[in-house]
Amino acid sequence: MTSTDSRGVGRQPSCARTAPSGQQFEIRSGDQVAVVVEVGGGVREYSAGGRDVLDPYELDRMCDGAHGAPLIPWPNRLADGKYRFDGTDHQVALTEPEKHNAIHGFLRWRPWQCVEHEADHVTMATTLFPLKGYPFTLDVRVDYRLSETGLSVTTTATNVGADPAPYGCGQHPYLSPGAGRIDDCTLRLEAGTRILTDPDRQLPTGLEAVEGTPYDFREGRKVGDLEIDYAFQDLRRDSEGRAWVHLTGADGNTVHLWVDEAYPIVELYTGDTLAPERRRRGLGTEPMSCPRTPSRPART
Repeated sequence: MTSTDSRGVGRQPSCARTAPSGQQFEIRSGDQVAVVVEVGGGVREYSAGGRDVLDPYELDRMCDGAHGAPLIPWPNRLADGKYRFDGTDHQVALTEPEKHNAIHGFLRWRPWQCVEHEADHVTMATTLFPLKGYPFTLDVRVDYRLSETGLSVTTTATNVGADPAPYGCGQHPYLSPGAGRIDDCTLRLEAGTRILTDPDRQLPTGLEAVEGTPYDFREGRKVGDLEIDYAFQDLRRDSEGRAWVHLTGADGNTVHLWVDEAYPIVELYTGDTLAPERRRRGLGTEPMSCPRTPSRPART
């Protein structure tokens, strides 16, 4: 899909330059292939051995449902697009107007720059300059790297402004069931608590222990027709501080995703509000550094 010049920056075929997601940056390692895109700086596809690991979207389509996108400087939703930081109230544009929320930050539709591209890794970068409702400046880099253990994604944000800045981040991959739908998959997530939300605006209303509920995936259970669009916390971690999500398809293959301790929350989304032909074709599995409308946003 790409060729590489002597500086390591991919030269794109003409068809890729006109794609809705902009330039395409392919990386490979063994039988693994991933494609990272210019628009939004996210992953359009990732496969291993010819099987999708992440649910892709087509080259000639816009990214739907934030597939593979970094979510910066906040994941999920800000109620009414408002937040308070260091004693000052801020108002950002409503990007989910039907629910009167601002969703998934500012960088999903902006062009990112490829600043490093080798056979097995690519680094995308952008600067978030001050704008109305967010008078701060961030330099952001996301590194995508293939190895024997799979695809690793590392996000780095640097506050290059004069004042402290509110910051949160997330990523929005969709784990693939292989052929078919996620209904036939077995899901395992060792999380003790679900964040409850109201049905109209999907804003937090409280917490619920998962034990004894349909949302208890700690031992692994079939997804079935359960509709999920909730964040989970109290994640169990291994000796390296990693929390895991496992999705086993009807073909017997399992996709594994881990997050480090920078991410205390994982949102799961079964894609029921996507276009009919795209629904339940992947499990949105979103690491988040903070919940919806954080009362005390992190500083960077």
